[in-house]
Amino acid sequence: MESCSSNASTKVFFLVGFPALQDFQTLLFVVFLLFYLLILARNAIIITVVVADHTLRKPMYFFLINLSVLDVLFTTTTIPKMLLMFLANAKTISFQGCFLQMYSFHSLMVTEALLLVVMAYDRYEAICNPLYYPAKMTRRMNIQLAASAWITALPIPVPVIMQTSQLAYGHTTTVHHCFCDHLAVVQAACLDFSADFQTFLGFSIAMTVSVVPLLLVTISYIHINLSVLKINSKAGHMKAFSTCTSHLLVVGTYYSSITVAYVSYRADIPADVHVTSNVVFSILTPLLNPIIYTLRNKEVKSAVKKCPKSIQGTWRSLMSFGDSQD
Repeated sequence: MESCSSNASTKVFFLVGFPALQDFQTLLFVVFLLFYLLILARNAIIITVVVADHTLRKPMYFFLINLSVLDVLFTTTTIPKMLLMFLANAKTISFQGCFLQMYSFHSLMVTEALLLVVMAYDRYEAICNPLYYPAKMTRRMNIQLAASAWITALPIPVPVIMQTSQLAYGHTTTVHHCFCDHLAVVQAACLDFSADFQTFLGFSIAMTVSVVPLLLVTISYIHINLSVLKINSKAGHMKAFSTCTSHLLVVGTYYSSITVAYVSYRADIPADVHVTSNVVFSILTPLLNPIIYTLRNKEVKSAVKKCPKSIQGTWRSLMSFGDSQD
């Protein structure tokens, strides 16, 4: 192990990537570039369609725009650097760059969890208080709710990341990951009694900012279910639940992938599995969210039909995965 240094400006981190796939860098570049372009294009089209069509000026679609912007930013914190790794073997990242990437990744991860809570609250108001919904969920209220998710997430990762940056690192520290994930960087630190505490603290905070939002979403849907059960007609049941399906699928995708990522750190499994589980988490949700929200959404499909034919063709191509109906 190299000698540890207290001079942050001289330190760099070496990102190993996928240890078992070192001979397939070009293939990895092509695959991840395709994923990234799909994420950018799908979310860009959703933003364009929602902004352009006045019939979609509803709270649900306002929050969907926020989710699309978030997904683009979330993947942009990691994938471009990974593409450089695969294409040009640029595996080093500066000390400051590593912790900036770490902060951005975890801050945006918290933002998504909070934004899913906001979207659950919107569905709660729409179904449980339909008469007051238009008056309560005003444009100003929507902006305040979305802003609260973005702003609240900003300071949450700061204490852990600041403390992690104070750990001892070598001049060149090897990180067994594709990007500067908190736990991977802590595990790469020089022998330090505080490293175990940092791992525990980071894991605890990650669990808290995941479980608390999930609990709030669950409470919202408990109230929604109780309200729907009071509806006498089966058609009423189906209509009420249909407005929640997309959100529930997004919540399920987000928490399924994050659970796999967390469990992989606690299990004694190969390094490639650790890395893959985190990479899947960082890509899967942004990749699937646009499909989930347009798969059976008649309003979005109707809005797309009003767009120029070039946009319609692009939309059909990008959303074709999993979409069997026009």
